[in-house]
Amino acid sequence: MKTLFPILLLLSSVIVVAVITPQLRAQAQQEPLGVMTYNIRYDNPDDAPNTWDNRKERVTNLMQLYEPAFLGTQEVLFHQLEDIDRALTDYRWIGKGRKDGKKGGEFSALFYDSRKVELVAGSDSTIWLSKTPGQPSKDWDAALPRVLTWGEFEVKSSGDRIFVFNTHFDHVGETARTESARIILDTIKKTAGDRPVVLMGDFNIVDDSKPYQVLTSSFMTDAIHTSDLPHVGPAFTGGGFEVQIPSRGRRIDYVFTNNAVEVLKHATITSFRNGYYPSDHLPVFAEIKVK
Repeated sequence: MKTLFPILLLLSSVIVVAVITPQLRAQAQQEPLGVMTYNIRYDNPDDAPNTWDNRKERVTNLMQLYEPAFLGTQEVLFHQLEDIDRALTDYRWIGKGRKDGKKGGEFSALFYDSRKVELVAGSDSTIWLSKTPGQPSKDWDAALPRVLTWGEFEVKSSGDRIFVFNTHFDHVGETARTESARIILDTIKKTAGDRPVVLMGDFNIVDDSKPYQVLTSSFMTDAIHTSDLPHVGPAFTGGGFEVQIPSRGRRIDYVFTNNAVEVLKHATITSFRNGYYPSDHLPVFAEIKVK
């Protein structure tokens, strides 16, 4: 009997491990991921007292507070990109300057938390929202070149794959915004198919516009409407630095997902100090999980 006892104990341990391991895997797959889109406002000296030097710490502190797995930024000049990169020590980023495909002009840089996710494809994947997406360019009635930055990522805790896209639409051209929406949907179809997708950015559109209708007419949905927890925060995201009540802002910054992603929470963040927001846009934060 004494010789059988260790064998029985070993067998029971194996059975327990066999039962627990799938449970642990299931729990790992349920781990939520934060996503944030944030137009940080380009470094404009005319914004005094809200110059970049006066507010960059507040911007990066807010990012560090929420610790999103994915952080889509807009209007980022290269020296601002360097400032954010220095502050977010556990993050990496991908993207190109929209002016020359290098360091020139604004970036729609996509930051990701290297502790949580790993980039597996898309390190060089910035395209222009134009008729010639492979080179710096603008078309239709766009005032400026606009870009889309994307990557495919693996979630370290579960092994799940997810595609994340970040963009900034033109602020003038209605046709350019509509065509940009079509380009992005086509890019998502070609690169991600029906796999999990998050699309975020400053779209410079409201939710009754044609570009919004294009974006939400097929396989992408506005996360504010699908969140398990009803939206928290105001209905506007862009309205200037100054805190105003009532606000004259509009909701122009969005997180969209496809049906392979569950949205758990959705919020517009209204952090401010001395009557001013850290940027002229409010960040939008969502908590998601891969289905």
